[in-house]
Amino acid sequence: MKKSIKMKISLISIAVTLILGGIYYYLALPAINIHSEGFWGFIILLFIILTITSAVMQRKKFHEVQHADKKLHLLKILKQSKLTYGLSILTACLIAVFLIGSILSSPIVNAKQYQKLIHISDGDFKEDIKQISYNEIPLLDRDSASLLGSRKMGSMVEYVSQFEVSEHYSQINYNNRPVRVTPLRYGNLFKWLSNRRSGIPAYMKIDMATQKVECVKLSKGIKYTDAEHFGRYIYRYLRLRFPTYIFDHINFEIDEDGIPYWICPAISYKIGLFGGRTIKNTVIVNAVTGEYKNYKVEDVPTWVDRVYSSELLISYYDYYGSLKHGYLNTLFSQKDCLQTTEGYNYIALNDDVWMYTGVTSVGGDESLVGFILCNQRTAETKYYSVSGAKEYSAMQSAEGKVQNLGYNATFPLLLNVANEPTYILTLKDSAGLVKKYAMINIEQYTVVATGDTITECENNYITQLKNSNLVNKDSEVSGNASGVISKIAQVVIDGNTHYYVMLEGYKEIFDFNVSEKIRIIQYDIGDSIAFQYIQGGDVCKVTELNS
Repeated sequence: MKKSIKMKISLISIAVTLILGGIYYYLALPAINIHSEGFWGFIILLFIILTITSAVMQRKKFHEVQHADKKLHLLKILKQSKLTYGLSILTACLIAVFLIGSILSSPIVNAKQYQKLIHISDGDFKEDIKQISYNEIPLLDRDSASLLGSRKMGSMVEYVSQFEVSEHYSQINYNNRPVRVTPLRYGNLFKWLSNRRSGIPAYMKIDMATQKVECVKLSKGIKYTDAEHFGRYIYRYLRLRFPTYIFDHINFEIDEDGIPYWICPAISYKIGLFGGRTIKNTVIVNAVTGEYKNYKVEDVPTWVDRVYSSELLISYYDYYGSLKHGYLNTLFSQKDCLQTTEGYNYIALNDDVWMYTGVTSVGGDESLVGFILCNQRTAETKYYSVSGAKEYSAMQSAEGKVQNLGYNATFPLLLNVANEPTYILTLKDSAGLVKKYAMINIEQYTVVATGDTITECENNYITQLKNSNLVNKDSEVSGNASGVISKIAQVVIDGNTHYYVMLEGYKEIFDFNVSEKIRIIQYDIGDSIAFQYIQGGDVCKVTELNS
């Protein structure tokens, strides 16, 4: 074959490869980083396209020869072209390097390094968990929040024809309240064309404790989102500015002033090419203006709640718990192997969002040996040794309590109630509405209490604890309350001023001694309040007024 023809074939093959590769890169957005599996896939794909294109062009030029020799196949043609044959060998080598790199980066040969990816400290259950009050507990699960958001959207006449609710529903701690937030999104491509100039006008905010839903309208619309196209599509926007960053799950959050942002953690690898994932940097993008800042993970602002994804934190503990005695031990004897349970939930604590999940032994054991709390901003992880039933066993116990009603239990949280490790969960009807609350004792999961309100449920639960001799019948048992003040009255008892307060949804009267809780005078009917109290029949003494 003439040299000019070979040059033409090479140029055409390269041009076709660059065009197809450019389209793929624009759509798939792989990071230009040797630690990115997507990058390796992109490069291998380019070489495959180049090899096939070159082979097809070669076959075309050898058409006459192929007619003369019916046994001439593509493999023979490849051998006659040094370029095409060399490309096929190089492609095979890249695939081999990728596979070898994957194996050398895996726990099979790096068990010790994987086991040390996270530092676990032992927590004090009574000391750490007692700080949580009911106004910090996300009693709604994600599905319930989604249902409430959709119903709220249906009532927004000015938006419902053009927008719909996105599926993000990120759980954050907003002004010391557990809330889920999610932006709206364009209804379809044509509605995007009609509204893209002004952007998305609002986002949803759902209070996970009170079930209050608010559609927060913005003075300027959200321009950068995963509902966009072309340059304002948030993943493409990030890729064009950070071509080498390997981004993990990005999260929609709002700061303390309600300004929407995208929290975009960037992954680095500690073990080989593809092993030991951790977060090195976090890019924070203003969803309205597109302005961004790049932070080292230790410098991320405290208002940010989700840097480490739940899946990443769970994988850390699974490595930590299962690889203590090497990889082979996980396959055979499984000595001292622990793993997380099947689900997880979130709780607001100390102005951060912590992920909760149980810990059990490997091998299908239905018992719980403990649980972990993981800070999603810092990855700080605490382990609490608590023996008892796994979460799904507790859920079945709660459902059995109301089996005649056919309610379904949500995944529980583990809290400190009367100094007893306790599961708390909600029971929903077939429409997804919360109908009852349930508390189940971890160690004695036959102790199950339900109630129409969280306070009623707690009172019933404490009564059962006393009847089961799990707490002293004569001892004072503390509880938590939060809500909106419905009535407030000032009385004088033995020369001391007291405020008697009633909350919406509560039957009890709460007694605030003004000399001890002076801040109670700042509250009035309609204000939200949270406090701790001692059970005392119809009148409960308040022991601590939360800030």
